[in-house]
Formats: sequence, C-alpha cells, structure tokens
Amino acid sequence: MNTAPEHAPQETPGSTLAIAAEGLFLINLLAAPGLGFMVLAWLWWRHRHSAPLLARQHLQQTFWVSAWGGLLIVSFSLLFITLGGLHWEWTWVVVILYFTCVHSALVVGGIVGLAYAMAGRPWRFPLIGPRLNRD
Repeated sequence: MNTAPEHAPQETPGSTLAIAAEGLFLINLLAAPGLGFMVLAWLWWRHRHSAPLLARQHLQQTFWVSAWGGLLIVSFSLLFITLGGLHWEWTWVVVILYFTCVHSALVVGGIVGLAYAMAGRPWRFPLIGPRLNRD
C-alpha cells in the first residue's frame, strides 16, 4: 500500500546545496566560528560555477556576507579599542553593544536566508550582500 501523495512537490534544483550554505553560515556564527567559514569557503570555491542558480546565489551570499561581516566586526571592534583604550569602561560597553547588534543582525539574516533556501527562493542580505546573479 503506497501512502505517498500522487503529486509530491518537486525539489527545486540546488535547494539542498543552498540549505547547506545557509546552515554553514549559521554554524559559523553560532557554533563553530572559523571552522564553519572554512567549510563554507570550500563549498563556495568548489561549486561557484557549476551549481544550479539557486545554490550559487545562496553560496555567494553566505560566503561574502561571512567574509564582510567578520571583517566589519573585527575591524570596528579593534578601532573602538584603539580609540578608547583597554582600561576605559565605556570602550567595552561600545564594543560589546556593537558586537551584539551586528552579530544578532547576521544571525537573523541567516535564519531568513535559511527559510528562503528551504522554500527554493533566492535571498540577498541587506546592505552587505552582493547583488544576485540572474543568469
């Protein structure tokens, strides 16, 4: 007795790889920073030209937003510490507040990106996400 529906929804080409890219983006932010980025970078390098359009779009977004996001967090935190000094309390208030806000925004964007990948739709991160390729 077969209980599968007659018209099961078709998987969008590249959705599995797109979901993996978004999952690795979140792993990089929440569980294993650095390691998640290295795996994501390898996946992007390997599939950046050969993957289906949806997967390429999500791989491109997650790789570049990880790179730019990490650069922005580290560089501005170092700038705040350099300007304020290590021993001034307000330096740490600003650094922690900045880190928390930017990191949280990246996590929320990653969750939205994961939802879009699961729906088989492209997603562009606001502000720092590269333009979507439509080819």
